[in-house]
Amino acid sequence: MTAPQQAATAPAKPKLPAVLSALAVVGICLFSHLGALGLVGPDEPRYVWIARAMAQTGDWVTPRLYGVPWFEKPVLYYWAAAIGFDLHLPAEWAARLPSAFAALAAALAIGWLGWKHYGSAQNHSDENAASTFVTSPAVLAPLIFCTSVAAIGFARAATPDMLFSASITLAMACAASCMAQAGALRACKNVLPDDGKLPLGKLALFGAFLGLGVLAKGPAAVILAGGAIGLWALATSRFRVALRLAHPMAIAAFCAVALPWYLLCARRNPDFLHVFIFQHNFERYLTPMFQHKQPFWFFGPITLLALLPWAPFLLATLPEGRRILSQNTWRTSPGFFFTCWALFPILFFSLSQSKLPSYILPAIPPLALLLAVSATYGFTRTRTLSLAISLSIAIVWLILGVVAAEYFLADPQSAVASKLILALAVLAALLSIVFGSGRNLKALVFTSAFAAAIAVEIAGFSLLPNLDSSVSAREIATLVSASPQTDFYTYRLQRSWNYGLAFYAGREIKEWSPEDPGAASLLTTAQGLNELKKLGRFSGSVNPAERGVRYVRIEAARR
Repeated sequence: MTAPQQAATAPAKPKLPAVLSALAVVGICLFSHLGALGLVGPDEPRYVWIARAMAQTGDWVTPRLYGVPWFEKPVLYYWAAAIGFDLHLPAEWAARLPSAFAALAAALAIGWLGWKHYGSAQNHSDENAASTFVTSPAVLAPLIFCTSVAAIGFARAATPDMLFSASITLAMACAASCMAQAGALRACKNVLPDDGKLPLGKLALFGAFLGLGVLAKGPAAVILAGGAIGLWALATSRFRVALRLAHPMAIAAFCAVALPWYLLCARRNPDFLHVFIFQHNFERYLTPMFQHKQPFWFFGPITLLALLPWAPFLLATLPEGRRILSQNTWRTSPGFFFTCWALFPILFFSLSQSKLPSYILPAIPPLALLLAVSATYGFTRTRTLSLAISLSIAIVWLILGVVAAEYFLADPQSAVASKLILALAVLAALLSIVFGSGRNLKALVFTSAFAAAIAVEIAGFSLLPNLDSSVSAREIATLVSASPQTDFYTYRLQRSWNYGLAFYAGREIKEWSPEDPGAASLLTTAQGLNELKKLGRFSGSVNPAERGVRYVRIEAARR
C-alpha cells in the first residue's frame, strides 16, 4: 500500500544522464549475453525444439516434439521463438529474445503505472523536479524489476513464463487505468464519475492482453487477473466497477486473440483439450502427479529470493501501509490494488499441489512497483528505517558475493571472475551503507542497479561460458553432429541432458543397454562410468567430481 497522491502537480522533468544510465542497466540485465549459456534443463530444449520445428515445417498450429503432438503449453512462446529461427538467429538468441522483450514490456507497463499514479513532482519545486523524477516510481519500478534475480533469470529463460507474466502485467495495467477513470482509484487525471463509461480502447487492450496470457500458458491468466481484481473488489466493496471490466468490448478482444488457435488446434487434434486443460492444468494444480510437491509456505522464501537485491525495501512498505490504514484511504489507494495483484498469485499457487518457482513470476512486476513506491515515500522518513534498509541490502550483496565466489572458485578458469564478483559485492555493500546513512535514495538504488549490471557482464563474459559444458549439451553435441556416421548412445543421463543432446544434434539419441554385447560410443556421466567399470566395459579413469557429460568408447563384452 502506498502514499496518497496529489494529481494537480506539475509533472517531473526527466534528468537525461540518469535516465540514460537506467536504460543502459535495463538493456544489459535483460539482453546482454543471451547466448553465453547453451539451452539448459529439460524444458528449454523441448520448447525450442518445438519452435524450430514450427519454423521448419510451416505447421504453426500443432506443437510437435520429435514429430509427435505435444500439448503441455499453448502456442505463444513457440510462435515468438519460431520467428527468431525464421530470421536465422542463433538458437539461443531465437529462444531467449521473446522472454527478454516480454520482460521489457512488463517493465514499461509498471513504469507507466508509476508515472500515471506517482510520477508528478509532488511537493518539490521546479528546480528539484528532475531529481525527483529519477527517484520516482516511474523510473525506480522498471529499474528494480529489471535488476531483480527473477527478471535477470527469466529474461534469459527459453520458456513461456515471462511472456505469461508480461501479458498479465499489461492486462492489469489496463484494468487499473480503467478503474482509475471510473473513480475507483485516486490520483489519475481525467477521472470520470463512478457511472461514467469506461474507455473502450483500454477495455479492448485489457481483453487482448488477457488473451495473450491464455495463449502463453492457458486459463491461469484469467484466473490470476480475475482473482486479483476480485480480491480487491471484495475488500473494497467495489464490485460494480470490477464487473464493468467484463465489458463486451473486452470479451470480444479476448476471444479474437485467444480462441482461433484453441479452436484450430482442437479441430486438428481431438485429444488436445483433454490433455492440455485437464492433465496440464487441473491435474497439475489439484494433484502432485508431476512430482513438484512443496510445503504451503514454499513461495514465501522464493518471493524474497526473486526480489533480491531489493527485498529489504519491503521494510518501507510497513509504515506506508500503517499510515494509509490509519487515514482510512486504502479503499481508493492504487497501492492497495497493486497489493491485491501481487498477493493473489502467491496465495493461489500456495494452495496448488504442484509448485515451481516460476509460478509466482506474475507477482514480481507489481511487487517491484510497490517497492519503488515505498522507497520513494518511505525511505527518507526516518534515519532508522534508512539504515535498516541499507544495512540489509549490504548484507544481501555480501551473501550473494560469497555464494557466487564459493561456487565458481573451484574452477580455475573462473577464479579471476569469481574474485571480481566478490570484490564487486563488497564494494556495493560498503556504498549501500554509506548512501543509506546519508538517506541518499538515488545513490543507493543506482549503486545496486550498476552492481547488478556489472555482475551480469562478468558472468556473461567469463563465468557462464566456463560453466556451459557442465550444464548444457551444446558443446558435447557438436561431437555427435560432426560424426553422423557414428552410432552414439546415451547411458544414465538425466533427462535434461537427453533433451539437450537431441536438440543440438537434431535427432533423438537412444539409451544404451548393458545387454548389448558390441562396442559402442557412449555419452555418459561420472556415475555412469563407474557402473561401466563394474560391468567390465570401461577401463579408463573416472573423476567423481567431474561435471557434465563425457564421451567414451566402450569395449565389446568378453565372451
